[in-house]
Amino acid sequence: MAALLLHMPEMLLCVSLYWDQLFTAPLNQRPIIGVLAMESGETFAQFGKSYIPASYVKTLESAGARVAPISIKLSEAEYTQLFHSMNGVLFPGGVASVQNSRFAEISAMFYNLTLKANDKGVHFPLWAICLGFEELTVLTSGENLLTETNTSNLSLPLKFTKDTLRSRMFKNFPKHLLQALQTKPLAGHYHNWSITLKKFTNNKNLANFYKILSTNTDSQQVEFVSTMEAFRYPIYAVQWHPERSPYEWNVTLDIPHFSEAVQLAWYLADFFVNEARKNSYHFSNTTEEEKALIYNYPPIYTGNISKYDQIHIID
Repeated sequence: MAALLLHMPEMLLCVSLYWDQLFTAPLNQRPIIGVLAMESGETFAQFGKSYIPASYVKTLESAGARVAPISIKLSEAEYTQLFHSMNGVLFPGGVASVQNSRFAEISAMFYNLTLKANDKGVHFPLWAICLGFEELTVLTSGENLLTETNTSNLSLPLKFTKDTLRSRMFKNFPKHLLQALQTKPLAGHYHNWSITLKKFTNNKNLANFYKILSTNTDSQQVEFVSTMEAFRYPIYAVQWHPERSPYEWNVTLDIPHFSEAVQLAWYLADFFVNEARKNSYHFSNTTEEEKALIYNYPPIYTGNISKYDQIHIID
């Protein structure tokens, strides 16, 4: 046992190197990432039935990806075909039921397709933000374990765990940014529900599937999980909003605009897009690819009626 403990750092390094060396094939230099559309509420109903905040699109584009919106109106066969044409998927934030909504249904389909693809040796990454994070906890645990927290509009530093610095998500971040993440309020929280640390660790499905990378505490001293990544799958989730720091400017929201917050958004996007570059799925032809891209859905200004400066109307 002593000998094993002595060599633990070397073992961890070997695991990290093994993960990186799995992908020696040429990388996909034209990655396309699908982003789930959200059903339009009262505010956006005048424009259409679903939308994607432009900040998610810009964040992915900043790291060298293109975006394919995922409509709420497709059939299961069409979602499957779209999945096998893209190189990764993002579950965004927004407002929807995590159990009884179109968002929940579509998320479940893409989550299951992601697991199946990776189980077959195909590297297909998934990134979830805020509502997407909450949805993942439901899909993995099989139940709604979320707790109401006082986190609707505040920015916080992250409380790292012992696994943060050796995680895939953070291991290549510059030292100054990791230090700032722990001392400055760089992570913007705009959610009413969270998975508490206690409920997370008491649920075997969650504890065996995800590694906790950070936690936070609300004003009522409720500690909740704020960042996680899957042990065996390229699945990553943040309960906070990195995409808002560079691209959203609503003065009623506590959005961190520190230089480090903008860097954080880019480093996370760069990490995820590089994960997507390890996938070689593609559309059957150029015409189908061009039809699927976000460029067919020009952004409109909504900063005067909502908390998003721009949105893309999808359906």
